[in-house]
This record gives sequence, C-alpha cells and structure tokens, in this order.
Amino acid sequence: MSVSAHDAAVAGMFSRIAGMYDAGNRILSCGIDIYWRRVLADTVRLGPTRRVLDLAAGTLDVALAVRRRWPEATVPALDFCPPMLRRGLPKLARRGERHILPVAADAKRLPLPDASVDCVTMAFGIRNITPREEAFREMLRVLVPGGRACILEFGSGQERIWGGLYNWYLRCLLPLMGRLCSGDAAAYKYLSQTIHDFPGAQALEEEMRQAGFARAWHKRLTSGIVCLHVGEKAASQGSV
Repeated sequence: MSVSAHDAAVAGMFSRIAGMYDAGNRILSCGIDIYWRRVLADTVRLGPTRRVLDLAAGTLDVALAVRRRWPEATVPALDFCPPMLRRGLPKLARRGERHILPVAADAKRLPLPDASVDCVTMAFGIRNITPREEAFREMLRVLVPGGRACILEFGSGQERIWGGLYNWYLRCLLPLMGRLCSGDAAAYKYLSQTIHDFPGAQALEEEMRQAGFARAWHKRLTSGIVCLHVGEKAASQGSV
C-alpha cells in the first residue's frame, strides 16, 4: 500500500508522542476528555451485527468507553499508527478484554467487507485525514443500511469560543504545554494548527452529506470546544 507524505508524517508524529499521549490528554483537557468520550459512546447505536468500528483508535480509550456502555458489542479498533495501539494493549490485558480487536489500518482503505458494522466512532482523528471524503466514503461502505458514524472533534479555531480565550489557548498555550508534557514542540504546534484550520461544524456536516450520508448533525460540547458530529447512512441503499 502506498503511503502519502502527509500520512507518513502524521504516523511518525504520533509514534513519537505515543508514550505521553494519555497523560497529555488528561493534562491539556483538565480531564474533560473522559466526559467527551462517554458522550461519544452514548451516541452509538447498535444494530444487527453488534459491531462498532472505532477508527483512529489510538490507545484504545474510545473502544473501552464503547465496551463499558455497550457490553454486548464487539469493537474492531483500527489505527494508522501501530505504536499508539501498542500503548493501549496493557489496558485490555488489565480488564481481561477480549472483544476489542486492535488492527493497524488506514481509515481511507478499511480491511472490512461492505455493510459489516452497525456504527463507526472516531475521536480526534478526522482532522488528521486528507482527503476527508475518502474516509467518509469508507465509513459509509462498511456501515449497514441505517448505520451511524459518530465523530468527536475539536471545534474550529476559526470560531470565537469563550470570548476568544479558546483561540488564545490554541495559539499560545497549547504548543507550550504540549512541549512540556511530551518534549515534542512540533507535534503540538501541528495540533494547534490543524484545529485552527479545521472547518466549522456546519461546513463539516455539508462535507458528510456530500460524501453520501443521508443525515448529518452535530452537538456542541463544553461551549463548542469539542463537537460531536453524527452522520447516518440511508436505511435503504437505493435512497443514498
């Protein structure tokens, strides 16, 4: 499989910070990331396959949140960066978890058959995928008719949130704190820039509809610092 320069750079960056990724999340979000993932898991809707595909699965926190909320579900957990998945494996061992299946894979080329999962989740990953429409189309392909994609992502830095305090945090404080937490200034500068450049919630909804989702909407969390985007595949293939 050929890998673009962008994909290789992103995978390399996450490989460098994998060891500090979880601690960095807790510190930089003041622990609110746990709540955000719980809301994401609550939005999951199971169907006939009882499978929830978690993309950009990272250190497997979302997959574990889904399993806590939906203990009857099986969760294939896919990520482009194997070192991130490896950091999550001890969590599965501690819990005796056998229904989360970590696999290294590209969200734009999913190794799954058509209509094989009820729901797709992704937390803080769609921002790193270029072009996004390829990932959206793959989500649609693997979802059963009527299936749902639930995507958690930071609010766009182009919107004023908390009177501009959020924007100042992204521009000035996030890179500094990221460097102190991980020792990798470039990684958190990248994070800040991609959040700033990310489209607003309405624009992302339109991207999802253009990719083929029959319905798309969003819910703002923590005053819009994070948005939960939901897209649904048409209940019948002919109406997509």
